[in-house]
Amino acid sequence: MPTPSPARMHEFEVVSNEKIADGIFSLVISAPDLARAIQPGQFVNVAVPGNAMSLLRIPLSFESVDPEAGTVTIWYAVVGDGTNRLSQMQPGDRSDLLGPGGHGWTIPEGCKRALLVAGGIGVPPVLCLARELAAAGVAFDVCLGAATAGKLVGVADFERLGAASVHVCTDDGSEGACGFCTDPASELLAQGEYGYVATCGPEPMMAKVAAAAAEAGVPCEASLERMMSCGFGACATCAVETTGGMKGACMCGPVFDAKEVVW
Repeated sequence: MPTPSPARMHEFEVVSNEKIADGIFSLVISAPDLARAIQPGQFVNVAVPGNAMSLLRIPLSFESVDPEAGTVTIWYAVVGDGTNRLSQMQPGDRSDLLGPGGHGWTIPEGCKRALLVAGGIGVPPVLCLARELAAAGVAFDVCLGAATAGKLVGVADFERLGAASVHVCTDDGSEGACGFCTDPASELLAQGEYGYVATCGPEPMMAKVAAAAAEAGVPCEASLERMMSCGFGACATCAVETTGGMKGACMCGPVFDAKEVVW
């Protein structure tokens, strides 16, 4: 059984909410208690005002946190009514959220070099992990994928954090190599220099990364996206099939040992 959820209710105020790419926004919220508690890889369930018929919160990962300022930065893609309403929130607007939810990344003890693989809006939790790796003095390489150059985020951020290399791939070849970021990831893993792999993005992408990591004998974690309706294990809408049975992403994840996931 998972331990009780660490999630608590937090009121927040919007500090800024700006478009950073095609259909992707960066939301900065003021929530001091949350900023002191949340860890890389965890998530929040946000109540978005504006539609009385919409009862569910929106589960979102976060990109960075500033405990001293009491702020949390969330990157999100506008994909439906809820995130569209979220994109319309202005500085000073207030709401509440449930968090921090689940558990995040676990960097293996003694890891000297890591490989980070992110696609689409899977970049934020991986970028948050990169900040932790940089602070711990762990070297890392990055493979980033996006549909087009207009939807690509995080490249400059990973570079500023000191990434040894950043390999960019786009589906249409408008930025970096034309293709999928799993290709350079597999090539890098074949070199056998890594002690840890972390990935987040489309599930087929993560499945390929997990397989490549397993073949190379490198521990791999994957952050899975599910509709975590309640956020604390009561509704069973975020089930993930694992080798140990069905597990809720909101409590046993969203970060899972990739070997445990039935891809």
